[in-house]
Amino acid sequence: MGLWFGIVVCVNLSLVLALLPCIVLGRPAGFDNKADSESCDYINGEWVYDASLPLYNSSSCPFITTAFDCQKNGRPDKDYLKYQWKPSNCVLPKFNGEDFLERNRGKKIMFVGDSISDNMMVSLACLLHSAVPTSTYTTDATSIHFQDYGVSILYTQSGFLVDLVDQQGSKVLKLDSISTGNKWQGVDMLIFNTYHWWFHTGHLQKWNYFEVEGKLQKDMDRLKALGTAWTTWANWVDTNVDPSKTKVFYQGVATTHQDAREWKDPTATDCRGQTEPIKGSKYPGMSIQGEAVIKSIISKMTKPVYFLDITLLTQLRKDGHPSVYAGGGDDCSHWCVPGAPDAWNQILYAASLGK
Repeated sequence: MGLWFGIVVCVNLSLVLALLPCIVLGRPAGFDNKADSESCDYINGEWVYDASLPLYNSSSCPFITTAFDCQKNGRPDKDYLKYQWKPSNCVLPKFNGEDFLERNRGKKIMFVGDSISDNMMVSLACLLHSAVPTSTYTTDATSIHFQDYGVSILYTQSGFLVDLVDQQGSKVLKLDSISTGNKWQGVDMLIFNTYHWWFHTGHLQKWNYFEVEGKLQKDMDRLKALGTAWTTWANWVDTNVDPSKTKVFYQGVATTHQDAREWKDPTATDCRGQTEPIKGSKYPGMSIQGEAVIKSIISKMTKPVYFLDITLLTQLRKDGHPSVYAGGGDDCSHWCVPGAPDAWNQILYAASLGK
């Protein structure tokens, strides 16, 4: 598996509550990993053009929402559909949707998080549908059920993972409380995510106060707040998950491309008009501090969690956003489907194989 080959990660103590300044991420128990000499690092690599892509057309997938369907919304270029993630030191297994369904026959797979989780869920559903296009399915606002295999793909919106409650007319974000975890139990595969909502301000901010240990705060360092919430989530997993019944994944931090200065393009403002990835395997912009924080927290958990490290994959895909083809507005946060999220699910599939 990609991440679990031993990475040294250093964390600034001022950013996170009581985290070690330097830790090593190793393989957790509960996943079938190859020997060190055979392990595959899916984190580092580059996007290469592949004329055989995409694996499906948006017009043939009944699950794509308007916001992710860039082709339906009039995007004129198509090269962004044809880039495959190529790890530096190994071959990423091809996604086999029929095999994925067989391996998960009778199981529930749940994405828990914000709209980036929804983005990944829609991609997975389309990949599976394209593999078994004649298979019967049912769907509602939050789930897709492939009836012939008994596989359910579910999405539970939880933008912060911890509780956001109404309290005396105010929205309170309780950093040390998860009261909705019962919705996550009894599921065979859990894929969690939270990040972007923590850094919103103004009318996009979802809360009025933070609460920690019963004390309200109007504001605090956002990364420190997120680190506290991630620790609460990690404690929930360690307390409530049985690894023999449930596999847990954490969907890493997906990059936004709001500022073209990050990739040294003086002719652009943001992701608008971008038609190809950044070449090579290094992103010229700043690193994302939250990535090191969540890695550190996961490394200290007692239950196995596979970290789907999609940060570099997304940093290099300045071309992969809906931009003005989102059905309204300019979206440099979410991702076109088909597109980059298909590679995230390809890594999810490889991880489920124990590759």
